[in-house]
Amino acid sequence: MGRVEALFTAPADGEPMRAHETVDVVDGGIRGDRYLLGTGHYAPFDVCEVTFVASEGLEFVRDEYDIDLSDGRHRRNVVTRDVDLRALLETTFRVGDAVFRGTRPRPPCAHVERVAGEEGVARALKEGRGGICADVVDPGSVTVGDDVAVVEAAPRDVGRDIAARLRETRE
Repeated sequence: MGRVEALFTAPADGEPMRAHETVDVVDGGIRGDRYLLGTGHYAPFDVCEVTFVASEGLEFVRDEYDIDLSDGRHRRNVVTRDVDLRALLETTFRVGDAVFRGTRPRPPCAHVERVAGEEGVARALKEGRGGICADVVDPGSVTVGDDVAVVEAAPRDVGRDIAARLRETRE
């Protein structure tokens, strides 16, 4: 389906994102990341255990807005390549040894722009470029270059597929 292009964590709200080759995914998030530690800006009210963003969206931001977020100023944990992140919502998917469940979109906010220190970041990350949130289903390690693959499709999609097949058999 796609792969991991970069990995980031930050130990606390407002701290710069740190790039990693490998991260340890544990129940509740990524070891050493601000939201697992309870030190994120929105903790404990609006927590994403792990956040994903598409490299293609970041490239669009660089090309169209002249804002380079490749250093992690996007404030997301996992940067993917060739992955339709919206398609992962409500699905169970594997990345490296860890398994996740896509929970909701992660739109940008004014806080991301403040921490990035560059005007226009929040606007540039709109229209689905802000990524998604995911919960940890099974802990494990994730490494740059690991594949991203769906383990179980979204229940609604499965239901629609079953209904479509049933309609076809009646015709």
